[in-house]
Amino acid sequence: MIIKPMIRSNLCMNAHPTGSAAWVDEQIAWAEDQTSFDGPKRVLVIGGSGGYGLSSRLIAGINAGAGSLNVAFERPPTEKRTGTVGWYTSAHLDQRLTERGLPAKTIMGDAFSMEIKKEAIAAIRDMFGTVDLVVYSLASGVRSDPETGEQYRSALKPIGESFSERSIDPIEGQLTHVTIEPANEDEIAQTVKVMGGEDWLLWIAALSEAGVLEQGAVTTAYSYIGPQITYPVYRHGTIGRAKDHLEATAGEIEGRFASMGVRAYVSVNKAVVTRASAVIPVVPLYLAILFKVMKRYGLHEDCTQQMYRLFSDRLYADSAVPTDESGRIRVDDWEMRDDIQEEVLKIWSLVNQDNLEQYTDLPGYRHEFLAIHGFDVAGVDYEADVPTGG
Repeated sequence: MIIKPMIRSNLCMNAHPTGSAAWVDEQIAWAEDQTSFDGPKRVLVIGGSGGYGLSSRLIAGINAGAGSLNVAFERPPTEKRTGTVGWYTSAHLDQRLTERGLPAKTIMGDAFSMEIKKEAIAAIRDMFGTVDLVVYSLASGVRSDPETGEQYRSALKPIGESFSERSIDPIEGQLTHVTIEPANEDEIAQTVKVMGGEDWLLWIAALSEAGVLEQGAVTTAYSYIGPQITYPVYRHGTIGRAKDHLEATAGEIEGRFASMGVRAYVSVNKAVVTRASAVIPVVPLYLAILFKVMKRYGLHEDCTQQMYRLFSDRLYADSAVPTDESGRIRVDDWEMRDDIQEEVLKIWSLVNQDNLEQYTDLPGYRHEFLAIHGFDVAGVDYEADVPTGG
């Protein structure tokens, strides 16, 4: 079939198989141009089919020579419908890493379940015995408790009072206005259950009990703080409560597994275009402005570039891992520089429908959004008839 992007409410509902593979190859080509480093060798990535999870696996493999196991929940293709983009990117990265002689495998299933945890443990034993790095990078809106079966749903809402602000439809280039009512206590609690650190701790415990977590292993999860513009709907909202819990879990993991020398970090990363960030109100407009400013300063990074800096300059640098007063790694440092944020806030107050082209990088945002779904990738013939892979 000839595949064109199907976009609804800032969500891309399909993916291009050839374009997804080409995009992964672009990321690999960039990584190949960077300096190798002495990093992890046996990696488990929980949620490694897209965004920072995929980039973590790619950088660990290409720049540190690591074998990797990916656990993700993606929809396979059929004869009439494409799979989700993570289905294609995971398979292609598996192929490229295997071609380099590196163990590489993806398990498709519900990472929250004990069944998938057991399957991953068996795969680790078979592939390389133990893991020395565990990356927790799940982005899900729903979670079923592995013991009770109770289902929880996250909510993207402010806390305490309603929130009204401008946002944008980045594909159509239209400014919009959003109003979000505050979350109730149950919505806050459910969001923490889904997006907090509970499952991260369950994974580390399961790996340790099974004897497949290496002595002195490192584990990291990803978080975001961002600017005051997004605080009500992000850091001070339901997601922020979940991120607070995630960050507290790092300390709990280190305390519980201190005898094994396990080091647990939360890395606060830069704002980037991902399938998750695209649907957060206000964030697409902030990103379009941020990209404009950071590109002018030569500081813009995508997921792969950011993960290279995290791994090479932070987690696996020769010196001790630098952290802030809360014990977090900060690779959002360029985004949150005073000069960058001052310019972003100034533009935020000036931008309107008539000057979007002047003050934002909507073309750059659109490209990154489409590319992570396999569209708008250089060298791909989008008029060609391609199989879905089903």
